[in-house]
Amino acid sequence: MSKLIVINLEKGNFNDGFFPVTAQLWETNNSRPIKFTGSLPPAPEIPELYKRFQIIYQAIYKRFVIRSKLEVESTGLTNVSEVEFSEVQEQLYEAINSWLNSDLFRTIDQKLREKLALDEEFQVIIEAGDHLVRRLPWHLWNFVEHYQLCEVAVSTPKYERVIPLPKQQKNKVRILAILGNSQGIDIQEDRKILEQLPSASTVFLVEPSRQELDKWLWDEQGWDILFFAGHSHSQDDRGHIHINQTSSLTIVELKNALNHAIARGLKIAIFNSCDGLGLARQLADLQIPQIIVMREEIPDLVAQEFVKHFLRAFSEGQSFYLAVRYARSRLQGLEEEFPGASWLPVICQNIAEETLTWQELCGQINIIAFPKLTVRNLKITFLASVLVAGFITGVRSLGFMQQWELSAFDSMMRMRPDEGADKRLLVIKVTEADIQAQKQRQKSSLSDSTLQELLQRLSSYKPRAIGLDIYRDFPVDSQYSDLATRLRTNNNFIAICQASGSKQQTLGISPPPEIPSSRIGFSDVAFDSDLVIRRHLLSMTPEPESNCKSRYSLNFQLARQYLAKEGIQFHINDEGYLQLGKIVFKPIDVPTGGYQQFNAGGHQILLNYRSSQEVAKQVSLAQVLNNQFNPDWVKDKIVLIGVDSQSAKDYFLTPYSMATTPQQEIPGVMLHAHMVSQIISAVLDKRPLLWVLPVWGEILWICSSSLIAGILAVYSRSQLKLAIFIGAELLILYGCCFILLLYGGWMPFLPSALGLVITGISVKKISVIRNKITGNN
Repeated sequence: MSKLIVINLEKGNFNDGFFPVTAQLWETNNSRPIKFTGSLPPAPEIPELYKRFQIIYQAIYKRFVIRSKLEVESTGLTNVSEVEFSEVQEQLYEAINSWLNSDLFRTIDQKLREKLALDEEFQVIIEAGDHLVRRLPWHLWNFVEHYQLCEVAVSTPKYERVIPLPKQQKNKVRILAILGNSQGIDIQEDRKILEQLPSASTVFLVEPSRQELDKWLWDEQGWDILFFAGHSHSQDDRGHIHINQTSSLTIVELKNALNHAIARGLKIAIFNSCDGLGLARQLADLQIPQIIVMREEIPDLVAQEFVKHFLRAFSEGQSFYLAVRYARSRLQGLEEEFPGASWLPVICQNIAEETLTWQELCGQINIIAFPKLTVRNLKITFLASVLVAGFITGVRSLGFMQQWELSAFDSMMRMRPDEGADKRLLVIKVTEADIQAQKQRQKSSLSDSTLQELLQRLSSYKPRAIGLDIYRDFPVDSQYSDLATRLRTNNNFIAICQASGSKQQTLGISPPPEIPSSRIGFSDVAFDSDLVIRRHLLSMTPEPESNCKSRYSLNFQLARQYLAKEGIQFHINDEGYLQLGKIVFKPIDVPTGGYQQFNAGGHQILLNYRSSQEVAKQVSLAQVLNNQFNPDWVKDKIVLIGVDSQSAKDYFLTPYSMATTPQQEIPGVMLHAHMVSQIISAVLDKRPLLWVLPVWGEILWICSSSLIAGILAVYSRSQLKLAIFIGAELLILYGCCFILLLYGGWMPFLPSALGLVITGISVKKISVIRNKITGNN
């Protein structure tokens, strides 16, 4: 069911105004309405203008009849009447909209517009007891004109739901067609239209007697639609139908039979005849759900055109209200010959009853009427998704989206569950207090005496590897010969140098002179433009003039040393990639995932951080020297020694830093711990390295997301539904990307999200424009 608006004008009149005026809005699938209250000022000119409209229209209509060679009384009006008629139409249009745009009613108007989208379908029903209010051409209200997927109906204040009698199962719409007095009109054209309807079973009663009509209304199989074509008129708010050339009946004279037909399932009555509002008033008392009548006398050709367009649209799946709007709008093309034609059709609605589709009248369950995904819609959707995906991929390749993608990647990294500390690592931090406690300090933050004592204490607990993340580009003092010997001979000890230096040290920083080059690793890392570390530099070719000649990073050297004790050897495979055991560390290149523009020098992989908390057990230098630690933390482990002091300024940003204010950096020794853990966890624990799709795979991923959004846009009947569909797809897309990240996959979430939003909106706009051009709502 579509949304429903009921505007109650029961209390008041045009001379005194209407107060209160209430507007109730029923949302889709919500049994409780929203209610707004206002009023309408006096407007005595509206009845006068409508009366003038009637007089001139009736005079023009009689000339139609004269041209049809029927004997009628001439009114004496000339051709000037058609000019006057156009003028009174314009005046009535302006008067109605001026009245409905008054300050007293504006609150209702604005509230309704806030709740309704331009492209969603809804019904407007004017509920009033005054017959003149119901007779007004409410479709002129600019609110109805503004919303293309709505139509207006009228209703009496008294209505109730009919309790239906049991009825037989059927698969066709049953129509009882009464072809009454046909003098001067071509009823056979109406018959041809009805005979061409799909899934319909029609019984034609041609100029029937009262007894014959009564008998068929009592048919036990029941009827879905009652159709009348012929002559009719209203008098004193009572309607008469001319069932043959000698007999006319009122609705009251068919009351019992009609009540039975309504109880048996009669849903729609169509009186394609003149001046039918009196008929509608009497039928409303019988609680028939929907009625279509004509406001005034109607020319034969206009009646045929209306029923042709309405039944065709309705039987092809259009809703009842929009089928009426479509057929009414098509009548405007006849107004050069038949002025006022598009003003004639009126829907009279029993508010207690819901409208049904043609398919539901056939007995088919139609819970949700989705638009058809036609070949044309599919082509438009496919083309839009390809164009959008191509555009986004092009913009992305230029690096314009890189920082946004990296930020999205960071947010997903932070959401991952904590993996806990790697028990194979121990980090010894040299704090500011540790630095100040050393009596004799050289250029390093760790003096010879302190380093000698530290290594002596650690060696007794037999660590598998020790990494010193502190620069020592000077020799050991001669008085500490034991330290110099230990540095030269301890194969488990690895120190650092720096390959690319600062402005002051353009040639980098040399390693400790006592340590052979095979036990040296560089400390250099790969920065992104926002200075965040997201890449892991494993190896590189040093510059010839650099003071640091090591080809491998400190963390790689430590992991390699640790894994060698497990019998896992390092080698370079046939493709030139670093390999430890069965794990190949395939280097990234431009482009890779969210990285479209970056320096891909050296052998880099994406850094899969282990934890947002502690990547390894941490102790201070003082704790180790004072034996305030568990020896099991050292035995057979990798021990990393580094500085955690503001004076050393050895801190780095990570994806986890972006979530804190101020941004919380981690010391360099902890960064190396993450990198060491990534290598040994990948080899020993099968923890996934981060991977991305190839370029063609990412384009296909983006295009697929866009295509799904385009299909959902075709199915969405309103902007609200489209927003819900897109929101749901974004959540699903984010969830898929996040789950894949847990298994090491970095998927292009941001480009896909942008693609689906742009495609969804574009396809919806194209569909709306195409529907307006073709006339299909």
